[in-house]
Amino acid sequence: MTGKLYVFEGLDGSGLTTQAALLRNYFLSKGKDAVLTKEPTDGLIGGIIKAALRDEWKTNPLVLQMLFTADRAHHLTTEIEPALKKNKVVVCDRYILSSLVYGSLNTSMDVLKQLNAHFLKPHMTIVIDTNPKICMERMKKGRHHVELFEEEHKLVQIRQNLISLKKYFPDTYFVDGNRKPDEVFEDVKRIIGKI
Repeated sequence: MTGKLYVFEGLDGSGLTTQAALLRNYFLSKGKDAVLTKEPTDGLIGGIIKAALRDEWKTNPLVLQMLFTADRAHHLTTEIEPALKKNKVVVCDRYILSSLVYGSLNTSMDVLKQLNAHFLKPHMTIVIDTNPKICMERMKKGRHHVELFEEEHKLVQIRQNLISLKKYFPDTYFVDGNRKPDEVFEDVKRIIGKI
């Protein structure tokens, strides 16, 4: 595959969706064919996951993680890999690291790593590292509902998990997400420019 997969990771409320959209638009402005996507997806399996995260139905943690894996497998074969084969840049809002750092709150990390071991590795992972308190404030302003992992003590643990997995993928970069989106994006552009 000739295209490149750029992934944004971080806590809920850290600004991933904003930064992913800015990066896709940046690539487009440079004349590159770029696609913006996210996980969980808007497909059937992604919809089931989102309903579980909103507490609209209950399952056990391992089943939820297996659904994430199924959604990712479908996402790769139907969207990400076809775009990469056409030499497109793919910018993804969440990917494997999200499964590991969120899922390991109540599922074995070893199991999660096995479930995700055979998936395509990203060309680059950018972690928007944001203080959990700031994430909570942003979510209270911008959302009408709270999802499964959106509690401050959980976000603190998820951030620790992210830091501990800093070297899980070789090209992983941490960016200070406690600032305005345009300031954060200046750092993102600098990182992209170095590679």
